[in-house]
Amino acid sequence: MYTILPRSQGAVLGVELSGKMDMAQEQALIAVAEELIEEHGKISVLIVVGDDVGLSYEAAMADIKWVLANMQHLKKLAIVTDSNLLATLVAVDATFAKMVGIAEKHFDKRQIEAAWKWIEEGQ
Repeated sequence: MYTILPRSQGAVLGVELSGKMDMAQEQALIAVAEELIEEHGKISVLIVVGDDVGLSYEAAMADIKWVLANMQHLKKLAIVTDSNLLATLVAVDATFAKMVGIAEKHFDKRQIEAAWKWIEEGQ
């Protein structure tokens, strides 16, 4: 499931993921992001990944498809997690994201305030 974080405002969307994300939840979250894109053109997203997060295959594919179709609308992406595997994946992905104009960065959960400050810069 996902929760929109209360610090979200303007072109900044903060989301906390926990438990299992199914297709209906993925579509609802995509709708929120698309509303912000419609309003602001480009958005920045902060995602706090819980320790127990899982995605259904359908939801994962929908997420990837949406990101690929909307890269031009993404400014910054902050991934907040204590997972070493996800931190490594973000480091690899950040190189590719930079090539298409997206700033992407990993933060440990204890760095949540730094993540918010980084994602809000220049908004």
